[in-house]
Amino acid sequence: MTWTVEYLNSNVERELLTLPRDMQARFLHITGLLEEFGPQHVGMPHVRSLGRKLWEIRMSGQSGTGRAIYMTLHGQRIVILNAFVKKTQKTPQRAIELALQRMKEIES
Repeated sequence: MTWTVEYLNSNVERELLTLPRDMQARFLHITGLLEEFGPQHVGMPHVRSLGRKLWEIRMSGQSGTGRAIYMTLHGQRIVILNAFVKKTQKTPQRAIELALQRMKEIES
């Protein structure tokens, strides 16, 4: 059975659509790998654990570096919680906190 990738809500879809096109293409490539092989078989440099049930999709392109933070759920579902262009070397704490806040919406 394959995995499915979904967006938490329309805000997350908009966040992804504001990314530069080359990052959007990279996002689609990596989510395709996640759907086909499952998150347990896709690792660096494509995805990395952030801890606390959160994972990040690592996208880069000519226009910079971006990230999409996701969580996995029963039924082989991957839910994208937020997406952004990275401006610092480390994933911003604010982006992680937003993803944790959004994750609570699902878990409650």
